[in-house]
Amino acid sequence: MLTLRQQLNQQSSVTQAIYAAGFNDSSRFYAQAEQALGMRPRDYLRGGADMRIAHAVVPSPLGLVLVAATENGVCAVFVGDDAAQLQADLQQAFPRASMVEGNKEFSSWLQLVVQALSGAQSESAQAFTMNLPLDLRGTAFQLRVWNMLKQIPPGSTMTYSELAAKLGQPSAIRAVASACAANKLAVLVPCHRVVRADGNLAGYRWGLHLKRMLLDSEKINGD
Repeated sequence: MLTLRQQLNQQSSVTQAIYAAGFNDSSRFYAQAEQALGMRPRDYLRGGADMRIAHAVVPSPLGLVLVAATENGVCAVFVGDDAAQLQADLQQAFPRASMVEGNKEFSSWLQLVVQALSGAQSESAQAFTMNLPLDLRGTAFQLRVWNMLKQIPPGSTMTYSELAAKLGQPSAIRAVASACAANKLAVLVPCHRVVRADGNLAGYRWGLHLKRMLLDSEKINGD
């Protein structure tokens, strides 16, 4: 779907983007687009228009962390080792959003996020951040997956197939994996707690080494 993303960024309408990206049948496009883009094509084309996003890049035990929030809550938590790249990732995720200066409320949310990332997400740490508002933006299915992820206790894991079964869609294993990959809120939406059926770690947006570190830390603190 890289070509589709490029065309949506270049064209002025979804219809133009559909055909420029090589789709001859709009129904086939819409059947795949939400899962691939993480939102409705119309919303992707708007690129976060009308959104006002405050953000900051700060150090944490996990490395540099970018925290971004709208007036409704935290909309992105990215982890990495390059501040410029993290900011570029945010711009790519919300290309038409207005970047604004954070207020006191944002500063308090930023502190809560850093505290949540400082060590394992123990039960006490998770309880501490339960009231942190999140601005989750995705398809209806992705939102269901992300809300289910938040119910997995620290120190526990769930397989992709188990998660799909809990959602009442046991055959949607790949869609569950795609929803985990589309998660923009590292640790706060704990997609690192989802593993393969054999117990091995699958891909993780912020690196398998970080996924292993988080799981090991949670297990130790949960004992």
